[in-house]
Amino acid sequence: MASEKKEVVVLGAGVIGLTTALKIQETGRYKVSILAEVLPTDPKTIKYASQWAGAHHVSFAKVDDPRHALDKETFAEMWELSKSEAEGCFMQLEQAEYFTNQRESPSPLEHMPEFRSLSPNEIPVEAVSGEAFNTITIDVPSYLNYLLARFLSKGGRVLRGSVQHIAQIAESGVHAFLPASERQSDFTKTGFVRPAPPAAIVVCVGLGARYLGGVEDADVYPIRGQTVLVQAPWIKHGKTLSDLDAMMWTYMIPRRTGLVILGGTLEPDDWNATPRAETTRSILERALKLSPELVPPHLRSAGADAAPTVEDILPFVVEEGCGFRPGRKGGLRLEAGNVKVPLTDKTIPVVYNYGHAGSGYIASFGSARVALELLETALGSKH
Repeated sequence: MASEKKEVVVLGAGVIGLTTALKIQETGRYKVSILAEVLPTDPKTIKYASQWAGAHHVSFAKVDDPRHALDKETFAEMWELSKSEAEGCFMQLEQAEYFTNQRESPSPLEHMPEFRSLSPNEIPVEAVSGEAFNTITIDVPSYLNYLLARFLSKGGRVLRGSVQHIAQIAESGVHAFLPASERQSDFTKTGFVRPAPPAAIVVCVGLGARYLGGVEDADVYPIRGQTVLVQAPWIKHGKTLSDLDAMMWTYMIPRRTGLVILGGTLEPDDWNATPRAETTRSILERALKLSPELVPPHLRSAGADAAPTVEDILPFVVEEGCGFRPGRKGGLRLEAGNVKVPLTDKTIPVVYNYGHAGSGYIASFGSARVALELLETALGSKH
């Protein structure tokens, strides 16, 4: 007789929560519920960082950083997805990375397909080194909904709710967030019986870890990123110019849909959720200098031989964007702990997977695998 599946509650439905919940559900050994205030099907909101991402797969981690292995693992899985059932969420393309300092050797990106170092005549005057390789960009609205649909197709459950303290879940699981009809059905069957706690909780709440009762991680902070979304379906390659000493980052990330994300900014502890007009203009000026092909020659107001201006690209602007990357002093938190079940002497495991900053998509599958391993070790249920 098959053993009953253990209940696991995943808090958060961003790219980390969705991917982690999916990996746990796909084992077939657990009954997973995602509980989140905001879901991928909702309109964009500052509370949900995953909707504001570019996104492309370019690892920021050094070769000897444990995160680098997570990034490589995630890229391998996404590369395969881009050739299979999730093809519509991805775009394979050539990416050029330019740096204002000498790139370390070996490069953290040498594992990427068709990797090569760029010669001096292939890099812009602002840069001193560069690399080119093939990667993928991600159409984030489509991809988040792909993850959600795949999770549901495997028997997962999604509930909307705002959790004030982790103890709520430790005592009664998701019972308080069930539809009223289900709660009434449970009462009819059991009478005055307390809902059972889940077997485990997985915390994937990003910036919310700063405020979630029972976690309240003071090391979590926002890294503000502002972007501009333009319609430019003729762009089929990506570019980034990194000047991290000046906290300046200029990039062009095309999506399969023909939209292109231009950015960006790295602004730690900046809580302004409204795009700043001067920053938008700066992003457009920098992007056009790096990638004048954003405005085809025949559409340039000063003539085909002239450099494009901000005014030339304004007709193609779809929206300004602003999101908070969930940064964390000391890096991501990927570990197991436990929480006391209220009114009992029992504890249940808690797995933490948050604090990825701007690498949520980049490390999603790798960190989900580690989270699953931590969960199975804590529950003693690995087969």
